[in-house]
Amino acid sequence: MGEQNIKYELDGETRRFFTKRLLTDLRALDQMIRQGVFEKGITRIGAEQEMFIVERGWWPSTKAVEILDRINDPHFTTELALFNLEANLDPYEFTGDCLSVMEKQLLELVEKARKTAAELDVEVILTGILPTIRKGDLGLDNLTPKPRYFALNRVLSQMRGGDYDFYIRGLDELSLRHDSMMVEACNTSFQVHMQVAPEDFARYYNIAQIATAPVLAAATNSPLLLGRRLWHETRIALFQQAIDTRVSSHNLRERSPRVTFGTQWVKNSVLELYFEDIARFRSLLDSELQENPFELLEKGEMPQLYALKLHNGTVYRWNRACYGITNGIPHLRIENRVLPSGPTPRDEIANATFWLGLVKGLALRNEDITRRMSFEDATTNFYSAARLGLYAQFSWLEHKRVPAQTLICDTLLPIAEEGLQKVGVRQEDIDLYLGVIDKRVRTGQNGSEWMLTSMAAMRHRSSMGEKLNALTAGIIARQKENKPVAEWEPVRLEEAGREKHNYLRVEQYMTTDLFTVQEDELVDMVASLMDWARIRHVPVEDQESRLVGLVSYRALLRLMARGWRTADGEMLPVSEIMNKNLVTVTPETMTMDAIELMRKHRISCLPVVRDGRLVGVVTERDFMNVTAGLLEEKLKES
Repeated sequence: MGEQNIKYELDGETRRFFTKRLLTDLRALDQMIRQGVFEKGITRIGAEQEMFIVERGWWPSTKAVEILDRINDPHFTTELALFNLEANLDPYEFTGDCLSVMEKQLLELVEKARKTAAELDVEVILTGILPTIRKGDLGLDNLTPKPRYFALNRVLSQMRGGDYDFYIRGLDELSLRHDSMMVEACNTSFQVHMQVAPEDFARYYNIAQIATAPVLAAATNSPLLLGRRLWHETRIALFQQAIDTRVSSHNLRERSPRVTFGTQWVKNSVLELYFEDIARFRSLLDSELQENPFELLEKGEMPQLYALKLHNGTVYRWNRACYGITNGIPHLRIENRVLPSGPTPRDEIANATFWLGLVKGLALRNEDITRRMSFEDATTNFYSAARLGLYAQFSWLEHKRVPAQTLICDTLLPIAEEGLQKVGVRQEDIDLYLGVIDKRVRTGQNGSEWMLTSMAAMRHRSSMGEKLNALTAGIIARQKENKPVAEWEPVRLEEAGREKHNYLRVEQYMTTDLFTVQEDELVDMVASLMDWARIRHVPVEDQESRLVGLVSYRALLRLMARGWRTADGEMLPVSEIMNKNLVTVTPETMTMDAIELMRKHRISCLPVVRDGRLVGVVTERDFMNVTAGLLEEKLKES
């Protein structure tokens, strides 16, 4: 998707012309494989590092373009959102000290991004999903101003025919509707590439599919989204739903999502993957760059296969086949898109080491591993790892049920070590990086578990916004030490700081765990709620969850003063006493504006709404808690 010379208006004729080019590229690739023009006898590895940019207040910063202008380094490029960056590592031959050299370059690139960001008074952070990201950050005004991103968003939105709906269930539930593909920008990853010879591709790709689940279980680092505790690697569910172009229907026809683990084993060739993706998924974009691949091959030149690569960039297999050219020689790669960004560069290289070594180690057995595991089991393992992380149970070879921790430590790490030794990776690096995985798995503390444990320790101490700030601040501080996550201490609430930036917006401290009623319910129900939950305000919603009123304890006091029942002796409905003329704010409302509204209207509660629906409340008690904390901090300083 790096190509900028794209078009998105694909009418019938344009689509047919692009499809013809696509099929021509596929036939050219077939001929190139049969003629043996691909690079052989060498395996190279590489990686892509995605990262977030955050303000000093820990929420997303939209300074990607400014950072790129200042950094002036071809290793860096844009991502979908203005609060994301990507750094591409150099390819290395898979042998010797390649892994430690890769970590060294990764550290240098991250530090370069960090220093450049600091010049703009912002930070960079490696994490699968930024804990402090908010729905308000996901507007198209934060989309990186590149033609391919606008084109992709427009085409996907047209194909969906409406809003983007998200539903993810873990410890908590997230039900979200959004108007663009920008929710995909919540995800950042550490993508690992491994070069594979064409004749070995099918076997290695299938092994890579099998190896993905246990590696992911050890590496999960994205358990939170919008304050909800969801999957241990929520990126998996979120990305699939963000790029899903399927529409609901009443029939039983099966349709594949554009983000997919796949549908079956590869039998003979990489061509099977490309053909399936062309057959299942309509072309989204067209490129102005064109070539005749057969004419180039006749002249001894290698074609870029522009159409095939463009289409491949809009189908998101978790293990994706990639075609490329290095020094005029074409090659094939398997791109692992599963691994999250973070927690540290060392953790990321350890994850890559485990996956690369495991694929090589399983390949050494020279057996058809697909005869020992069904594709359905491999798929189930993958989603189990994404949901549960190290708590997953896997159906391994011959359908044996094995806990993730037992399988990884007792069986898979030795296989990965054998694979790394076979390709000549130095033993010092093998011990270092597989040791990181071993300690992480044995202690049960990977990135997602560390976040969940830290959040639990802070659960009843402050607002959700302050806890998420503390988590983000804690990740950044620990990341700079590059000490593996298995050695991290839980975050402390104080790490967020009690500076003013923790309370600039309403959403940072509003109450979101609400008790509500509907307008036809009994007033006695409201009184009981206030007494039981020790609250002074109860919002009133209609059947479509729209805010229609608010009942305050003062309204109840007035009602008690003049009698509790109507003239006919029936209990009053809520609609009789609720306030319908509401003053509301949005989550993005500045705190000073909210305070001014409460003073102006002499009210003690502000419902927080988005699109007419209640998302939280802010009361005078919240402001007292904020003030008390700030006062306490100031007194400590003096």
